[in-house]
Amino acid sequence: MLCRHPAVKWAQRSDKLFITVELPDAKNLKQKLEPEGKFSFSATAGADNVPYEVDLDLFDKIDVDESKSSVTSRNICYLVKKAEDKWWSRLVKQEGKPPKFLKVDWDKWVDEDEQDSAPEPDMDFGDIDFSQLNMGGGPGDLDADELEGEDDSDTEKEIEDENHVHSEPQAATPASTEPETKA
Repeated sequence: MLCRHPAVKWAQRSDKLFITVELPDAKNLKQKLEPEGKFSFSATAGADNVPYEVDLDLFDKIDVDESKSSVTSRNICYLVKKAEDKWWSRLVKQEGKPPKFLKVDWDKWVDEDEQDSAPEPDMDFGDIDFSQLNMGGGPGDLDADELEGEDDSDTEKEIEDENHVHSEPQAATPASTEPETKA
């Protein structure tokens, strides 16, 4: 059976990578990260258990013991620690155009010169690390809802405040009834 590629987004800092595999309701999750920069992921999804997989040769070496993953009902997020603190010119070793399923995660992206002032993305990785997950069967008895972290949806107060700001009428300048004079 032919495997498909899920959408994969990535962003980086000098010391780490953020990799997000977008695959809702993933099952039979297998993941592997190797020190030389090999990233492998496979899972099934959907009512027909369609197989998905990703195999990437990352640009440089990584620290497997300091890398983590988090599984939610919508995606699988990875925080991959680089072996050396340096910016990579691309995610994968392969030069040229990246695979079509691989995209930049603009929500997490920070330019190299802005890294120190940028806040870290809000991601809850709990205590999951790759040293326990090397091509095993996934998180097992962990509940995906426990790993999802904070709900970032707007509160009723925030929505009310936003609507109030947008609904305030602008003061209209009454039209003059006098003819316009030119100097």
